[in-house]
Amino acid sequence: MDYGTLLQLLDSTLRLATPLLLACLAGLWSERAGVFDIGLEGKMLVAAMSSGAVAFLTGSAWAGLAAGIGASVVWAVLHGIASITFRGNQLISGVALNFLASGITVLVAQAAFSQGGRTPALSGAARFNEITLPFADTLRGVPIFGRFYAEVISGHSILVYMALLAVPVTWWLLFRTRFGLRLRAVGENPAAVDTAGVSVIGTRYAAVLITGLLCGMAGAYMATALQAGFGREMTAGRGYIALAALIFAKWRPWGALWATLLFGFFQALALRPDVVAGITRTNIPVPALEALPYVLTVLVLAGFVGKAIPPRAGGEPYIKER
Repeated sequence: MDYGTLLQLLDSTLRLATPLLLACLAGLWSERAGVFDIGLEGKMLVAAMSSGAVAFLTGSAWAGLAAGIGASVVWAVLHGIASITFRGNQLISGVALNFLASGITVLVAQAAFSQGGRTPALSGAARFNEITLPFADTLRGVPIFGRFYAEVISGHSILVYMALLAVPVTWWLLFRTRFGLRLRAVGENPAAVDTAGVSVIGTRYAAVLITGLLCGMAGAYMATALQAGFGREMTAGRGYIALAALIFAKWRPWGALWATLLFGFFQALALRPDVVAGITRTNIPVPALEALPYVLTVLVLAGFVGKAIPPRAGGEPYIKER
């Protein structure tokens, strides 16, 4: 494999890993606060449909992003009401919201556009276009680093850079601020936090809202940047892969970045069967390559990544003692 082909693979890796990274960070915020959220898939789906529809109707990708975030936050609030306020089973709530999103997105898209549950194709300002970073063309002639900067780092939509920026921001907020300290404490020992006068419910709702924000960005990216519009079940299990990546990362932001890049690399590899055939000297069927990220997900969930300890109060509704 030559250097040019490697750069193409890494470029695709970054594009495909972006929705996984945003969803993984979303799950990290929620689970660090003690609220398991298996409904990342559903939030991404409603966000993708809303952003695709609004971007088409308004001709603005930013309006689509706002609509996607709004729809995802509504889903997040529903999960919060079920699992925090009414102390319901968090896993059942997440699964129910996923099923609801799967049906309602197709129903609304079909009712609005009559195109088989899809939104019309987006173009122009209705999509987030690629951005050329400063000095990309100038540095292109520099060996190795210049081409890497011009062909891998530069040339993505602004949402890709926002997703990468979300990693250090999440790390800083969680591990260097009082809010992050309280949020992590709520996920480990909510009774102690409550005794200190901090609202457990308020902190968990804040985490759930941040989860909705990040999932909204992930869904909007898929509909307005990665693809040109919403399609039926377009998230294709990325919410579940993000959850597996979260376990792989052991609930840490930088680990989430590397884990999702790994999953993204396998997805990029599935798009280049010629590269795989050149390396392995074997013609591997494309469906087998496409299954690689999901096989990796199963391996991760089966515990092949070593011991991963979730927040101790994760999945448990908090009941204040009288």
